[in-house]
Amino acid sequence: MTRETDISPVPKTYIQVDLSLLSHNIRELRNASRAPACMAVVKANAYGHGAVATAKTALACGVEWLAVARVSEAYELRCAHICAPILLFGDVDDRHLAYLSSHDIRITISSEEDALRISKKAVKLGLIIKAHIKIDTGMGRLGLYFQPPRTTVSSTTDVEGTREMVLRIAALEGIDVEGVYTHFANADSRDKTHAGRQLEIFKDLLNALKDKGFFPKICHAANSAATIDMPQAHFSMIRPGIALYGLWPSDEVDKTRVNLKPVMSIISKIIQLKKVPAGYKISYGNTYTTDCDTMIATVPIGYADGYSRLLSSRGAMLVKGMRAPIVGRICMDFTMIDVGAIKDVALGDDVVVMGCQKDNCISADELAQLTGTINYEIVSSLSRRMPLRHIHPEE
Repeated sequence: MTRETDISPVPKTYIQVDLSLLSHNIRELRNASRAPACMAVVKANAYGHGAVATAKTALACGVEWLAVARVSEAYELRCAHICAPILLFGDVDDRHLAYLSSHDIRITISSEEDALRISKKAVKLGLIIKAHIKIDTGMGRLGLYFQPPRTTVSSTTDVEGTREMVLRIAALEGIDVEGVYTHFANADSRDKTHAGRQLEIFKDLLNALKDKGFFPKICHAANSAATIDMPQAHFSMIRPGIALYGLWPSDEVDKTRVNLKPVMSIISKIIQLKKVPAGYKISYGNTYTTDCDTMIATVPIGYADGYSRLLSSRGAMLVKGMRAPIVGRICMDFTMIDVGAIKDVALGDDVVVMGCQKDNCISADELAQLTGTINYEIVSSLSRRMPLRHIHPEE
């Protein structure tokens, strides 16, 4: 019998997630919160950090709720035997209603038309669907919105109209309206005028509902930025996302309120070292030419791993705690760095692509600034080709 060759992967490049730092960030956010409950947003594979491990850690820290954007994300958590209530932010297909109902997954209702459709299907199937109604107070994305007459300047008409929609939805058969929520568009801005206006509209709606004898058990509005900067928006539950992972929603939030620590690092290794002379051209297009004799190291990470090609000849990586500049174009699978100024570099040395090594750090924010994007995209766009390695608090 022929013995099969062991081809189990031993990756040179991986994403490291320190769950003890996640626990730290959760404690910081909860200590800053006026709300009795917390919903951890673990959509998009927990912003690239691993949804199952992140959810389990959050729940172990006392988080009561989880939130996802897609049904498939909720399914992944339930398959991992995670039993906490889950709120689904995105739209709902009729085919999924039975599963959602039986697995304690709350849906978001964003329009009266959707509510009528869901109610009809739920009644037909004999289901009760728990739901949170989303209110569009100024985000312009999903949510109930009643357009006031063009001649009306105040928000009275749209609040009353939205209130009536909420009441009609709450009265539908097959739907149990458990919560009402909204989402801020500019809570991460230093100028909180727009966020404050959204908050006023939401409060006006809640008061209008209360006047009619209806007040949902759960009201929530505070994303990461509002959790940090807007305690008046905490209501009965905060809903942090990016801040859980130690990243700031923007540079304009008050960073003195909480002490966040980045949870993710990207680690690789040098797989080739090459001495090259001055005038040597590097990578596709020969866009980089060495200006002196130096040492070029090849690192197995590229744009197929979610490491942006825009970092070509702009970014850097850490070797032995020192910055090694990226030279030439980043390839699909490899990146070249100049290590000529770093002593005693050897084949197999660790390379920190993102994170800290000794006293030096390369942050997601730095990579975002160099590529013209935001830290959210840096971490959530990483390819699953790079495996996740979770460091657990007890390790």
